Amino acid sequence: MADAQRPDPDALLASIRQESEAAQRGKLKIFFGMCPGVGKTYAMLRAARQELEKGVEVVAGIVETHGRKETAALLEGIPIVPRAQIAYRGTTLEEMDLDALLAWHPRLILVDELAHTNTPGCRHPKRYQDVLELLDAGIDVFTTVNVQHIESRKDTVTQITGVQMRETVPDSLLDVAEDITLIDLTPDQLRERLAEGKVYLGERAATAGDHFFRESNLMALREMALRLTAEHVDRDLRQLKQGMVMGEPWKAGDRLLVAVSASPSSEILIRWARRAAASMEASWIAAHVETPQPLAPLDELRLGLNLTLARQLGAEVIMVENADPGEAILRVARQHNATQIIVGKPGPRTLAGWFKKSPVDWLVRNSGDIDVHMVRAEKSGQSPSVPSTAHAPFQWPQYGAAFGIVGAVTVLGLLLEPLVGYWAIALIYLLAIILSALRLRRGPTLVLATVSALLWNFLFIPPRFTLYIRELRDIMMFAMYFIVAVIVGHLTSRLHEREEAERRGEERATALYRLSRALAATREPGEALGVVVKIIRETFGAESCLFVRDEAGRFSGEAHPASSLALSPKEESVAAWAFQHKQPAGRFTDTLPDSEALHLPLITGGNAEGVLAVKFSDDTPLSMQRRELLEAFAAQIAVTFEKDRLAQVSRKAQLAAQSDKLQRALFDTVSHELKTPLAAISAVLEQPGAASISQEIRPAVARLTQVVNNLLDMTRLDSGMLKPNLEWADPAELVLEALKQVEEQTRSRNVTVQLPRDLPPLHIDPGLVQQAVALVISNANLHTPPGTGIEISAAYDPQIVKIMIADHGPGLKPGEEELIFQKFYRSAGAPAGGTGLGLSIARRLIEIHEGRLTARNRSGGGAVFTIELPAGEPMKLPDNEPLQGA
Repeated sequence: MADAQRPDPDALLASIRQESEAAQRGKLKIFFGMCPGVGKTYAMLRAARQELEKGVEVVAGIVETHGRKETAALLEGIPIVPRAQIAYRGTTLEEMDLDALLAWHPRLILVDELAHTNTPGCRHPKRYQDVLELLDAGIDVFTTVNVQHIESRKDTVTQITGVQMRETVPDSLLDVAEDITLIDLTPDQLRERLAEGKVYLGERAATAGDHFFRESNLMALREMALRLTAEHVDRDLRQLKQGMVMGEPWKAGDRLLVAVSASPSSEILIRWARRAAASMEASWIAAHVETPQPLAPLDELRLGLNLTLARQLGAEVIMVENADPGEAILRVARQHNATQIIVGKPGPRTLAGWFKKSPVDWLVRNSGDIDVHMVRAEKSGQSPSVPSTAHAPFQWPQYGAAFGIVGAVTVLGLLLEPLVGYWAIALIYLLAIILSALRLRRGPTLVLATVSALLWNFLFIPPRFTLYIRELRDIMMFAMYFIVAVIVGHLTSRLHEREEAERRGEERATALYRLSRALAATREPGEALGVVVKIIRETFGAESCLFVRDEAGRFSGEAHPASSLALSPKEESVAAWAFQHKQPAGRFTDTLPDSEALHLPLITGGNAEGVLAVKFSDDTPLSMQRRELLEAFAAQIAVTFEKDRLAQVSRKAQLAAQSDKLQRALFDTVSHELKTPLAAISAVLEQPGAASISQEIRPAVARLTQVVNNLLDMTRLDSGMLKPNLEWADPAELVLEALKQVEEQTRSRNVTVQLPRDLPPLHIDPGLVQQAVALVISNANLHTPPGTGIEISAAYDPQIVKIMIADHGPGLKPGEEELIFQKFYRSAGAPAGGTGLGLSIARRLIEIHEGRLTARNRSGGGAVFTIELPAGEPMKLPDNEPLQGA
């Protein structure tokens, strides 16, 4: 089998590993649609009935028919697991019974509305997490989801429709799916179904048609669904091709491959490929073939710049090793399902070219159904060609050694010829060629073979001192000697080159292993960095300096003590640039190339952990192999720094968690211990005869009771047990009820309320939001001079309702806009009696409704607190959520 048709071993291993993992998991099939009403649930039930007819055990975990008779009819005959009853805030809600399904363990389970959020108290907060557990248990699952619930499309859907998506599933779940079936309808067909009452009923259908189900929205959502499905089909296609014996590409979509070499004209090829890929909306690959012959330093630098350009323009860069560039390019194209190959148009063929294999000609003859584009080098006198080894400068010492060897062997032959005959001299020449090829390059070796053949003919074959050969046997002997000498010399040189390439690869692997072992052998990174600096010095002949990010994630500017290189302020600024932009800078780059050192950012997980600065002892450009090795060093160091930072964060989090636990326990204990005597005091004050002392004690008891209630509320918020019981509420009524709560406190103030009559309803917990508003009003009353007014107003847009509470007090000091919402924070000069918890509790209560509470100074003096809450929409009614999968 030709190398170009041999499957990629790495792809085969990955495929085997995936198949092994998939064999132990259940299979997920997603019925995917652009929005509710396209018929996903109906299609899922039809597919389930087909499986049922095949004898597969099918169970309905949870299926929402939404009152549609034709959907309910398909559900008949399929066993339904009773839903779990979840008690929540005095109400019993129904959810899918995950434990019952796991105990039943059927072959296939139907789970509708994958993006659904479970009721608090379930094992998982999201239904898709229930599905993952079913898959891990080896159970197949059929499910439904709409494109607006995919996490990566959430913001785009909000921008298109104006509706904020609150229930999403991660994109990785689509990667888990073995089958994604698109349920597609045209916008006209879906709007017709909506008008017929097959999606929503009554006024709700009319409202939906005027808002979410507008034709423009449906067209955009449909395009998103089609594109997302196509992306996953293309991914599956490439994975399938990589694990197969390489044949012709499957032209399901365009995919370009451009061959990149050290030639200056490769830059033209890369830009041409980028333009072609953009015009065809296709992905593209930049492939470079590394041959055993090393590149000259200048070519190494040029190759690095070409590959960097390809990455910057969005190409997927692939580097492979092969002695035959054309064969390697074709193999990469078939492995990655490329439909078109872009190479440079070859220039005029030289004399040496007639005796060499042309990679471009070979590609054209053997590419099969893959199209080959040959691009002319417009501004370069050199041919781009396909990746090939750029010739090093002329090796005068090696050619001199070749002539010296042939001269020495000739002298030895003249001495031995009377004893052994002229035929034996040919063997001595041949032995010299083989031994010399172990040290010399291919060019000097071929010169040695040619000159030795001519000298053997001229000096030893009768008639001597002529190139004429009289005997037929001597002619045959000379021809065979010449052919054998050239072939043996060529093969020996090629073997030597491959040996050198393997040795260079072994050196890189050994250096990387030493670095990894040094980093893994110590618990603290600082202990290993001294060894790391030593390894860099031994491997690259360079001194290095390390910078580590500070706790706030900024560039520290202080070199690590283990560094062996002291940088000037100018070099430190280059390191800061590399850290901020997460790109290499300095020597051998396009950014600040006049710097003395090469600065590599330590990137892991998209974050910069620091910078590695390396100063080399000479001006020789880094080869691609050495550059990649240095970048691998930087990646290993970055991972070590990240592990150390995460360990520190974990330790701090554990300490903070223990501290919070003790704090909550103290709050809870003290609050309950105070609440009982306060209740007793209040009861005594209500008895007849206590009126004389109640006027003094009652305000103090009320204030202390408020402090205790705040402590209890903060304990509930910190524990995470406080969950909103959502219902529809009028914002105006909510503000008026909050004013009644603080009526005693604000009796001496002029409270002005201006609320629009047409405020939209809010889907909130009225009690919790009312408490938050009351706390903000109480704070304004406490921190403003007596007799000043408090103004309450409201405003709204299509998505947010704002409630503003403004006072005429001293306002906020610079920098206090966020500090006042911290627990126990009290501004300097604040009146006695507060605990600094009111505003913190109010913000937390608003945030659990996905809202915001902010503060700022107002013009003319005083502060204004703004509560922002998501506005409800007429189409968002209980029972049937409009954005759940149909």
